[in-house]
Amino acid sequence: MISSGKIKSIDFYRKIPRDLTEASLSGAGLSIIAALSMMFLFGMELSNYMSVSTSTSVIVDKSSDGDFLRIDFNISFPALSCEFASVDVSDVLGTNRLNITKTVRKFSIDSNLRPTGSEFHSGPVPSSIKHDDEVDDEFTEGSFSLTGHNFDRLSHQFPILVVNFFAPWCYWSQRLKPSWEKTAKMIRERYDPEIDGRILLAKVDCTQEADLCRRNHIQGYPSIRIFRKGSDVRDDHGHHDHESYYGDRDTDSLLKFMENLVTSLPTESRKLALEDKSNGTDSAKRPAPSSGGCRIEGYVRVKKVPGDLIISARSDSHSFDATQMNMSHVINNLSFGRKISPRVMSDAKRLIPYLGISHDRLNARSFINQRDLGPNVTIDHYLQIVKTEVITRKNYKLIEEYEYTAHSSLSQSLHIPVAKFHLELSPMQVLITENQKSFSHFITNVCAIIGGIFTVAGIIDSIFHHTIRMMKKVELGKNF
Repeated sequence: MISSGKIKSIDFYRKIPRDLTEASLSGAGLSIIAALSMMFLFGMELSNYMSVSTSTSVIVDKSSDGDFLRIDFNISFPALSCEFASVDVSDVLGTNRLNITKTVRKFSIDSNLRPTGSEFHSGPVPSSIKHDDEVDDEFTEGSFSLTGHNFDRLSHQFPILVVNFFAPWCYWSQRLKPSWEKTAKMIRERYDPEIDGRILLAKVDCTQEADLCRRNHIQGYPSIRIFRKGSDVRDDHGHHDHESYYGDRDTDSLLKFMENLVTSLPTESRKLALEDKSNGTDSAKRPAPSSGGCRIEGYVRVKKVPGDLIISARSDSHSFDATQMNMSHVINNLSFGRKISPRVMSDAKRLIPYLGISHDRLNARSFINQRDLGPNVTIDHYLQIVKTEVITRKNYKLIEEYEYTAHSSLSQSLHIPVAKFHLELSPMQVLITENQKSFSHFITNVCAIIGGIFTVAGIIDSIFHHTIRMMKKVELGKNF
């Protein structure tokens, strides 16, 4: 059996009897300094252990969201009517999607970006508009010409006033003119304005009556508006509540449509205009835009290749005056990828404080054409998009964020001006990984701090103590 004496012989920390030790003021002061140093360095080491450490690398994009990228947007155009506002997508692979409506909503706004009503529904877009095949060169004009002086009077006089806002140079206005004049003549013969007075077909030359057309938010030619007596009363925003005709433009279709308008009026009082209460809904008739601006919001999905997101005025049966088009806009929101909740974004910023700074680089920015460049001004935005992934220490994918840079310019165009977002997606992605810190490394550093300071303090104390003893011996030698 091993004796206790043999066990004691392997003691690394042999004790010196208290009677053989001596305390000193210098040793006490050095001990206090050493203890404070240990506490300070321990706190710094603990803070370093608790802090977040990340590493950044660039790798080939391994997106988990597939080959498509979602683009969310909310953009206000104070001078583009919702009637013709179109969202288009194209890319280098040949994709060309025009007038996307399924995931896009439009709201009429005024020049101050204030909403003027509920959501604007443009309805189904006809694939083609039918016109008269044969044009009678000897047709007589049957519609009444309106000007800014007689427009209000006649709109108050007739229960139904149907107006063709046209431009003489417009191809579609020229095609409509024969059937419109022929229909107007037939309607005048059936419903004499002097005797019957239920309906009147009229026309407005927008090249001569620019203010009148602007007042009725006419941006495409021809635009057929339906004014009912009493509907010219302005609402709180100062806008009319009218309807537009989007159907076929041949004589038979126009004549049938006008007859339906007349029959919708009450027979007992031909001079009164009441709201159309007919059970049948005419698909060719839809509300006209209540103001000249439009807020477009929604999302589209695009392929992850270079391409364009284009917002413009588009119609297959209208013409636009490029010199009068103004594509000024305010970007309320433009973002890419999945929407990230505030809580998740907060957790991500704990790792990467600068994350998300360029996610809203264009938000709340205005791009206004002040007419200094002249007409036909297109506004281009060049976006370079890079994906960023954040991986936590537990190999959990925290977020997938798309950061982008943006450069914008205003330039003249030979065609109809547009607002165009050029998209360049990087084939690489930024991978940010949270580094795991070793607890054993933390303990080792703490022990090194304590042992190192204790040893250094002991050496300093020993040197100080021996120095004082030598100085005392020297002094005693001099005295003797």
